[in-house]
Amino acid sequence: MKTVFWDFDGVILDSMKVRDYGFEKIFEKFSPEKVQKLIQYHRENGGLSRYVKIKYFFNEILGQDISESMVNQYANAFSLIMRRELTNPDNLIDETVKFIKNNYTNFNFHIVSGSDQDELRFLCEELNLSHFFLSIHGSPTPKTQLVGDIMRQKEYNLSTSCLIGDSKNDYDAAQSNGIAFYGYNNEKIKDLGVLYIQTFEEFTLS
Repeated sequence: MKTVFWDFDGVILDSMKVRDYGFEKIFEKFSPEKVQKLIQYHRENGGLSRYVKIKYFFNEILGQDISESMVNQYANAFSLIMRRELTNPDNLIDETVKFIKNNYTNFNFHIVSGSDQDELRFLCEELNLSHFFLSIHGSPTPKTQLVGDIMRQKEYNLSTSCLIGDSKNDYDAAQSNGIAFYGYNNEKIKDLGVLYIQTFEEFTLS
């Protein structure tokens, strides 16, 4: 392998509980039962952006329409909470960060995330991660498109590129672009028959 696309949440940063809290907070005026349905959807679709999840909450759970401007208002409120809560380095997944630090000079590392791009870059700066990656990209651009765009721009070889993620959405992004996929930090993803990283302490990119 020469090129690695990294998912962020659940792979580099243990952020699920904080993001649960973020959705609960921005939708605190709505029925707790309805919000819990969103939390379940959020946990099952870690690779999807908050924009998609906010629309899902209104369209599918509440049965209501929502304008793009309102989606952006909720997304901005969510981002403010994330910027405040996720800059704690205790949320970093140590074994992943150690692997990245030890290998970033030997590979082309890129972050492709469902997280908001501006927020993602802010967090990477605050957590001293930015210099390990050639680029850091997030939503609202879908992950499948992010990977494809970088592959074309950099003229990377499909056979020497892979994506490391913790959700089916990550797997789909790899499959759509014809590159290898490694699952991590989500035992359920093994059901897809994928290569799986039990721990980065025993993992080597070959």
